[in-house]
Amino acid sequence: MQKYDITIIGAGILGTTISYWLSTLYDLKICVVEKEHDIAMHSSTRNSGVIHYPFYLDSKRKKNFARAAFLSHDMWKVLASENNIPWVQGGTIEIALDEEQHKTLEKYMVLGKKNGLTEEDISILDSSELKKKEPNLSCYSGLYCTKEGSTNYGLLTKTISELSKNNGVSFLVKHNVKYVEETSKEVNLVFSDKSSLTSNFVINCAGGNSLDVAKKFRLLNGYSDLHFRGEYWVANSDIANLVKTNIYTVPRYTQFPFLDPHWIKRANGETEIGPNAVPVDSPEAYDSFITDISTSLSKITDIVTGSTKKLLLNPDFISLVSKEFLSSISKSAMVERVKKFIPAVKPENFPKRGTSGIRTPVISPDGDFVSEMIEVEGKNSFHIVNYNTPGATGAPAYSAFVVKKLQKKGILKQPKNQKNSIWDFNKIIEQA
Repeated sequence: MQKYDITIIGAGILGTTISYWLSTLYDLKICVVEKEHDIAMHSSTRNSGVIHYPFYLDSKRKKNFARAAFLSHDMWKVLASENNIPWVQGGTIEIALDEEQHKTLEKYMVLGKKNGLTEEDISILDSSELKKKEPNLSCYSGLYCTKEGSTNYGLLTKTISELSKNNGVSFLVKHNVKYVEETSKEVNLVFSDKSSLTSNFVINCAGGNSLDVAKKFRLLNGYSDLHFRGEYWVANSDIANLVKTNIYTVPRYTQFPFLDPHWIKRANGETEIGPNAVPVDSPEAYDSFITDISTSLSKITDIVTGSTKKLLLNPDFISLVSKEFLSSISKSAMVERVKKFIPAVKPENFPKRGTSGIRTPVISPDGDFVSEMIEVEGKNSFHIVNYNTPGATGAPAYSAFVVKKLQKKGILKQPKNQKNSIWDFNKIIEQA
């Protein structure tokens, strides 16, 4: 049986960046286990590719997300530049359709400055100023963020994984954790194929499966999660440059962690509209609503008996779900929502579906959506749950935060000599 000093569950963008920091700072035997046949198969690749800057994040409710996104922007930019990975910094306009939504943009300006943005980074433009910038955009006002744009997070993740491998990290794919045996000194992970490994310490960052993994460690048993698929439609070449900037709209339901449809300029040159938020039964249900009968029954049981059932009594939530479902089965329904701010678009302008992705928000024992990531420590484990957007943007800095926390807890010793690194660990921690 193989034994490791540290095992990371999940070879997505977070698990991979954590492995990079650990292998750069320490001479440890480290492995990353992944249930799929390759790394970055889910949210790390299946996302909008937008480079987020935290002008819209509440620094109290989402402190770690906001700070990580702010610090990681330039870190990713350096990696992309050195490895010829697409990086298109065309900016984003968050638009308001009326006076009430405009008040939200004014709040965003305050939040953005609290998060470190300057007036060169963000500014509010009125409808006439926006018309000069984007003649085909129709709205009341907009907050323009110059630092946002698009990249390819899947390629960034794979680049980091190669750097980790060069530092000696092992990546074990097709290793799905079935159950866990934890003692006071070590953890034994048993996989679906009946193979196993032993590790002195485990870090769980398994994305949409992270809560399920935490429960295998007998943690967070009062929590539930829901899976929502976000779908996109790709614009044809006739209208791809109708608007040249990413366009987001102020969310209708601010109490829920979902965004209204937006106009995305991807790093590969394509333009897409989306996403919606369609309930599905698993983090891998990209092409259907049901993965299989057993998975669906398990999720239904969890909803009926767990903390999620409170949401079923919320009329706003039920209204949101029904409208999102309609936009999944009807392209016209999705396009009608976009026509509110880009009137020229038509259903026939979007001939094919884009890449769908799944977001898995966690619900607290009180039945509320959890706003920040959850960090919980086991006997010999550390778990990161509810790591959602803008998690891809913030991964390099946030993973450094995690390593620093493990140092403070005495789980990791203070590093003696940092190997040659694309990023400066101490600088990131000082800025945090």
